[in-house]
Amino acid sequence: MTSWNGIDEFVAVAGAGSFIGGARALGASTSHVSRAVMDLEQRLQAQLFYRTTRVVRLTETGIMLLEHCRRLIQDRDEMLALVNATGDPQGELRLTCSTAMGERFVAPIMRRFAARYPKLSVSLDLTNRVVDLIAEGYDLAIRTGELADSRLIATRIGERTFLTCAAPAYLDRAPEPAQVADLDRHECLAGTNMTWHFKVDGSSVIYRPKARFRCNSGHAVVDACLSGMGICQLPTFYVLPYVRSGQLRLILPGIQPDDEPIWAVYPQRRHLMPKIRSAIDYIRDEISIEMKGI
Repeated sequence: MTSWNGIDEFVAVAGAGSFIGGARALGASTSHVSRAVMDLEQRLQAQLFYRTTRVVRLTETGIMLLEHCRRLIQDRDEMLALVNATGDPQGELRLTCSTAMGERFVAPIMRRFAARYPKLSVSLDLTNRVVDLIAEGYDLAIRTGELADSRLIATRIGERTFLTCAAPAYLDRAPEPAQVADLDRHECLAGTNMTWHFKVDGSSVIYRPKARFRCNSGHAVVDACLSGMGICQLPTFYVLPYVRSGQLRLILPGIQPDDEPIWAVYPQRRHLMPKIRSAIDYIRDEISIEMKGI
């Protein structure tokens, strides 16, 4: 018997909420799983579960150990995958992305990626919170703009364009701005970005709009813009269809900002994992196609 014995079974039972469910997840018998957990408890000299005829729940010790055991299993599986780095991606891939980009691009891409590799499960968390990948156990994040965390490796996988727009109805009652400073005299509609960007004579210019309307939903900002409420600056995928149809008009097109980079970001110790490498390559190829098709 090794010190590993019982750890997989403990995590499986905790995840399933029952010994039967844990056994099913491992493809083992219930008696084997029950015996393995009891052996682990005996070695630890601590009870991990409260057991009744109807309920199995973690003790305080079990709660404390669960995340440690999950990390042990993940580290073990990563080590084994590195030895066989030519194999197909397998195991669980945990990644995170902003809500808007995730819904529009990353979720469909990762659904196709998971379909390609049946031994892989994908867990995608869409949030506008900046997730601590290392502390929270994520494998990968898709992020935009400037990056700060030196503990992470970043691979550029694409870029997105920002457009500044207004509805013709708004421009009928407000003179179109000719330079960035003119925006001070206009109604601005802002999303999650606190700053707007332009490029004037080769130099980047940052403008901080005093927004009459602000919302963390790009779709809500577009709706406000379409209604003639004011000017917005948003990624292409929100506004380009309306620009093409004439429902929105470009503002200050001659000083459009440089494209914003899109990054795949991941903890340094995981950069050789087949599932990480394959996911980055796949997202890079697919997102460039998706962006061109907008």
